[in-house]
Amino acid sequence: MSGVGPDNPVRRGADRGSEPVAGDIPRHRLTVVSGPSGVGKSSVVGELRKLEPDVWFSVSVTTRAPRPGEVDGAHYHFVDRAEFDAMVAEGRLLEWAEFAGNRYGTPREPVEKALADGRPAVLEIELQGARQVRAAMPEARLVMLMPPSWEELVGRLTGRGTESEAAVQARLAEAERELAAAGEFDHRLVNADVREAAEHLLNLLTDQQ
Repeated sequence: MSGVGPDNPVRRGADRGSEPVAGDIPRHRLTVVSGPSGVGKSSVVGELRKLEPDVWFSVSVTTRAPRPGEVDGAHYHFVDRAEFDAMVAEGRLLEWAEFAGNRYGTPREPVEKALADGRPAVLEIELQGARQVRAAMPEARLVMLMPPSWEELVGRLTGRGTESEAAVQARLAEAERELAAAGEFDHRLVNADVREAAEHLLNLLTDQQ
């Protein structure tokens, strides 16, 4: 995987090298960011938003009720189970899963539109969803966000102090399973520093290959 440095600078905005021929919209691949709990997916993606506002981020659809302060269409697309089931049956979701009695999924049409418009698109999901996206959209680029070390990940998860020992152990077991699947991904990106990880990710997004 390419790094960030004098010979490989971060590319943003108009400073990304040669411009496309007039009337030719550059095509990007969907980039899927995955990784175990505690690895810092949301932090890296949040930093990426600051580095490149033009990146398009998917908004998931869910059957759960909105929480205070959540806005439909911004945080999630809120639907009932009947509508969600229809989306699954009609192939309108790239991936979906059920957690704690609620369903979550990624609408296909907005992703395809963003890519057709020439915008780099990012989807932040778990391993199960990443596998579904690979099956539905084989050209997608899968990026596994990795901890600097297993000990560092354990420290992040146990240091929260907000969950029971059983819950922490369950998360660690799940993290082991997810990291074991790293070989399924196109790129493995170590998150030792959020800014650097976001810059590496941005370079991948702006790479048209």
